Amino acid sequence: MSAAPARRAAALFTETFGSRPDGLWWAPGRVNLIGEHTDYNDGFVLPFALGHGVAAAARVGTEPVLRVRSGQQAEIVELPLADVAPGTVSGWSAYVAGVAWALLQDGHRLPGLDLVVDGDVPLGAGLSSSAALECAVALAWNDLAGLGLSRTALAGIARRAENEVVGAPTGVMDQMASLHGREGNLVFLDTRSLGVEHIPFDLASAGLALLVVDSRTPHALVSGEYAERRRSCRLAAERLGVPALRDAALDDLARLDDDLLLRRARHVVTEDARVAEVVAALRAGADPRAIGPLLTTSHASMRDDFEITVPPVDLAVTTALDAGAHGARMTGGGFGGCVIALVDRDDAEPIARRVEAAYAGAGHGPPAAFTTRAHEGAGRLDGA
Repeated sequence: MSAAPARRAAALFTETFGSRPDGLWWAPGRVNLIGEHTDYNDGFVLPFALGHGVAAAARVGTEPVLRVRSGQQAEIVELPLADVAPGTVSGWSAYVAGVAWALLQDGHRLPGLDLVVDGDVPLGAGLSSSAALECAVALAWNDLAGLGLSRTALAGIARRAENEVVGAPTGVMDQMASLHGREGNLVFLDTRSLGVEHIPFDLASAGLALLVVDSRTPHALVSGEYAERRRSCRLAAERLGVPALRDAALDDLARLDDDLLLRRARHVVTEDARVAEVVAALRAGADPRAIGPLLTTSHASMRDDFEITVPPVDLAVTTALDAGAHGARMTGGGFGGCVIALVDRDDAEPIARRVEAAYAGAGHGPPAAFTTRAHEGAGRLDGA
């Protein structure tokens, strides 16, 4: 993790509230290696925790009130906990207040909280800055109130905050990746059972790197588009007579007489299969280069069947592949955001420059690129 957000959060807390916080907590964003839009279909995903995330400096308040400030905002938001409900809070503070609401809805007794948050996840890039914020706050309240909730339970709380208070109909992958991340490992998540297996992912020893290219195309889960994908998947499952598309086989899809439903379902069914192939290869100790074609096929499926990519993202993928990447795909919910490319370590910078040149030639603004690896997940930083 980067220590800068934690330092900034602690300093701003003292400046804002006049004393030191009771503790500091950290939760990372995530990159999803493969398994896109499978989570709300009871399927499989394979994310890992980033080194970028959100730090929360917090102390128990003297009244049942949430007082929160962000390092990126000047104002202090103050909300009585009893007043927090879906539709009553908007903006960035809804992610924080939503955690309180979800905990209270589950019957937990909560003290008020004085809170300062700061982070370094690129906003709008599809790297789950919102889940990082929710998870850092959920950990702080869990510790300070002595709730004793498991990490999986906290992931569910954070998801409810995002779904019901913020109003974003996301799955639970982002929160589970943030809370269950482990250094040097992928988080293989069965979103039906919420079972987690850690899969070793050591690219450095193979002379590889994972290049992340932020297209700087605002990642927006446009409500109508995202809702259509969920609706189509649900309808396809109903017509196939299965609880969710996770339970459908590729041969079953011939029974769908609607081309849109067929394509949406085909992406989910084949994506689940690709996740399983990647996991099997890495479990067996295969050269990670072997998973590259699966990443590329995943992108084609998102582009052609699920229709969630945009031209700048597609350009980054094709340019990276043409420049020698072993595989590349969009990561995240779609309609903008980031591309990941599996590259030889020494090729990372040249490939990033090639993508930048392609963007300039196409009239797009400059992208941002960095290499990353699997980092440790969320936790308390200072032991206070």
